[in-house]
Amino acid sequence: MKKRLGCLHAHYSNIEYIENALSTYDIELIHFVDPALMYRVTSDENFKEVDAQNKVKEQIEWIAQCNVDAILITCTNYIAILQEEQLSISVPIIKIDEPYFEYICNIQQPQAILFTNPETVNGTMERLNQYAYNHQKSVDIEVIVIKNTFELIMQGLKHEYNQEISKFLNKIIKADKIISVAQLSMVDASQEVEYMTSKPIINPLDTLISYIVNQLKLDKKSVVI
Repeated sequence: MKKRLGCLHAHYSNIEYIENALSTYDIELIHFVDPALMYRVTSDENFKEVDAQNKVKEQIEWIAQCNVDAILITCTNYIAILQEEQLSISVPIIKIDEPYFEYICNIQQPQAILFTNPETVNGTMERLNQYAYNHQKSVDIEVIVIKNTFELIMQGLKHEYNQEISKFLNKIIKADKIISVAQLSMVDASQEVEYMTSKPIINPLDTLISYIVNQLKLDKKSVVI
């Protein structure tokens, strides 16, 4: 029986990444997008933390009622806001950053993690440090924000956004560090630079897809000849 995955995104651009990455597997994807929540969290002083937590709880429980086998959250800020112990659901929740954290926590060399959205840095790094602590791992990580870039993707200027990321990656990839990008929106540019330079760049999509396939025991789609 085909598995069904409910996906919660903070931006419409994330849908394409998940759809393409799982296109060869026998799975139905149902997407839910709410960019307004992160807008209110970052710009509305009257919107309290408890309000954000209640909204995410409401969204997750709504998705759970859609007969899904699991729920994927692709926004690290949503994950940071979520109070999982408050949920009254039995549907497993897959968080985009946890397979990524597992991968980079097993690297002993110095690393650099790149972001374009400064608003996601604190939540992501707090979760990464907590993950490392819980799993008794030690990581040597430099955080780098590619400034004045995230606005491009929010304006729908994906080509220009990818160009800026590629330009920065081509500069930094010469450093003697393991490089990774922390956001789903950075995957296309990182894969292009990786292909052109033959130097590995870790991204959260690759680690996520292998995790989803294993967790949901997905089969490849049958090829009709």
